[in-house]
Amino acid sequence: MKRKLNLEIVLLTFVAASSFVGCGYHVAGRSDALPKSIHVIAIPAIENKTSSYRIEQRLTAATIHEFLVHTNYKIVSAPESGDAVLRGKVLTVEAVPLLFTTTNATATTPSTTRATTMLVTMKCDVTLIEAVSQKILYHNDNFVFRNEYEISTDVKSFFEEQDPALDRMAQEFAKRLVAAVTENY
Repeated sequence: MKRKLNLEIVLLTFVAASSFVGCGYHVAGRSDALPKSIHVIAIPAIENKTSSYRIEQRLTAATIHEFLVHTNYKIVSAPESGDAVLRGKVLTVEAVPLLFTTTNATATTPSTTRATTMLVTMKCDVTLIEAVSQKILYHNDNFVFRNEYEISTDVKSFFEEQDPALDRMAQEFAKRLVAAVTENY
């Protein structure tokens, strides 16, 4: 009787475990919801509707790099050469102070407060269109990217850090965008 009960428990466990195998869960960034007919994606330069200098160049380069490294799609810049075309517009970029540090006043200097962390928020309009049918495969007119970035209180190192910080922001943005487009969130 005990052996039969153990066998039933093993079988029930096996059935329960095997039912979860096809449940649809997957690791983010590893799924591909795009049609199988898409092999080449055209990514023309992202448009910049803001006053942020050359942000579109960094975002375009980072998005192309992310597609090349983490997907099997061939990437081109000419829209007429792709099976699908990914177009984007940077609509707004805002940076607001998030954390501050204060230095206490001394006999010769007043107390000062400086921002040490900024919250950068970028809003974009992104559309992926199948070239032949003009079917919209992905569209988000409110693709929002937010991240915190530490800044130095030393003016010289702040300006030396600006370009690498923008590059990191563009890379993080591109990772989220590629995952959203390929997984069709």
